[in-house]
Amino acid sequence: MTLPTTAAHPEATAPPTRPTTLRAAAGSSYFPVAFLARFPFAMMVVGTLTLVVAARDSIALGGLNSAVVGLGGALVGPLLGAAADRYGQRPVLLISGIVNALALLALAWIAFSPLPDAALLAAGFAIGASAPQIGPFSRSRLVALILTRLPAERRARAMNGTMGYESAVDETAFVFGPVVVGMLATTLSPAAPMIGAAVLILVFVTAFALHPTALTQPADDTQAPVGRASVDRAPVDQAPARELFTPAILVVVGGALGVGLFFGTVLTSLTAFLGDLGRGESAGLLYGVMGVGSTVLALSVGLWPERFRLHARWLVSAALMLGAMLLFASADGTTGVVAAMALAGIGIGPTVVTLYSLAAQHSPHGRSATVMTMLGSATIVGQSGASALTGAVAESSGSSVAMLLPAGAALLVVLAAVVNALLRPDGAAAPQRRST
Repeated sequence: MTLPTTAAHPEATAPPTRPTTLRAAAGSSYFPVAFLARFPFAMMVVGTLTLVVAARDSIALGGLNSAVVGLGGALVGPLLGAAADRYGQRPVLLISGIVNALALLALAWIAFSPLPDAALLAAGFAIGASAPQIGPFSRSRLVALILTRLPAERRARAMNGTMGYESAVDETAFVFGPVVVGMLATTLSPAAPMIGAAVLILVFVTAFALHPTALTQPADDTQAPVGRASVDRAPVDQAPARELFTPAILVVVGGALGVGLFFGTVLTSLTAFLGDLGRGESAGLLYGVMGVGSTVLALSVGLWPERFRLHARWLVSAALMLGAMLLFASADGTTGVVAAMALAGIGIGPTVVTLYSLAAQHSPHGRSATVMTMLGSATIVGQSGASALTGAVAESSGSSVAMLLPAGAALLVVLAAVVNALLRPDGAAAPQRRST
């Protein structure tokens, strides 16, 4: 029997309750799944290097193979983002995850086979090209949830906190991913990291793809159902592709490229410097000083006042990066290096958060995943290219010359911040809703 709509049954007419926190909107299972799904990506480059060097006894080939992995991700990553914006994240993640797991297993087999080096490079490119874009896709999902599910008065702070959290978990994965690679390679075999990454993809990337948030409508409909993702995707309404190449977006991509150059030059020159001191094995530990500081500062961004605008945050944080790298270049011992790494962490964490916040703010309608993967790909290509270049400089000219390169990378980030400030001097800290 149908209940009458009366005061005796207010639930018959009461609207569904709008969630007030992002955790409530996304579901409690989302964040651990999204975190663990990042680890295979963080393991790929280092795992490839470790495997190829062990199997083929060639550091040059290992470095080249790692660079090819990065190149594949840089070239194809934005296309995966565009496909996700058009067809939804779920099919893109499921297909790329399966291909990526198979490519990782193929590399593990080819490395110890009689096949030529070209086969290794082809498998490396396939690994990078098919890498599931968990970080960019997660940011895109959470931005959509913030703009469609949370009350308007909570969106600005939620956006800042979310970008800080996402950057922090990226940092955590990239700090501990290589640690996992080292543990598996030393305790089991050089192929173990590739096999382990493939297993993690099949479990956690699949779980991330099947999570209900994968069906969240991107963007604009404030009448979206509350508390769960829409089961059916609405017809795709996207801004023209040319809007992806506006100065406001390109300067942020340039900043992400500078960040990638920064990571690559710092780690490689630090390794060369410590190698000269006979302490090359401690490079990861000292590099971790920057990672810890970066994670803590990234998490703190959500507490910063909104009047500290995004363009100012980028300028201040990038200036700290540059100052840290000038100290790094002049260091003549581990004490100076540790101080430089600590200061760099204070600058790099908020810089990455700010870049992704700006990306969310400037993303054309229906193109959020594409823009996020553009930033991720720029970071990858910068890191891969800088690692190769810095290694060559260190080998030919010495570690002291290689230690100048991170300052150049930080200077690029500063210059991009200046251009961004000139383009949008009044840029707000909160993302602006875009009209269709």
